Amino acid sequence: MHERLRASLLRSEVKKLSEEKRSLYQFVIELEDSLVEIAETADHFLSLLAEKSPYEHASQHFGLPVIKVIRLINDIEVELNEKVDRRYKRSKWIDYTDQLKQIGAVEGEKQLFLFIN
Repeated sequence: MHERLRASLLRSEVKKLSEEKRSLYQFVIELEDSLVEIAETADHFLSLLAEKSPYEHASQHFGLPVIKVIRLINDIEVELNEKVDRRYKRSKWIDYTDQLKQIGAVEGEKQLFLFIN
């Protein structure tokens, strides 16, 4: 799957989540991303996750038990992955390079259009 397209679809689907789900999901993801930024290796990242658990921070921030935060995040990720996969399968890449060359609109460039339903 084209990673930029997947990232774009994911951002779009996150915006469609309910306020509660979106807030929780973004809170945890932003904490995880901040750990990725400072981690020197994959192992270091894993130790940072254990040490500065984003789930525990979210638990305190939202006043929920840690296990509930974990379940909610897992459910949200499953929901988002299913929606992104569905939208990706409905998307269609159309190469218009040949049509545009016929009218002299492009020279030496490839022109693609993406339609997402």
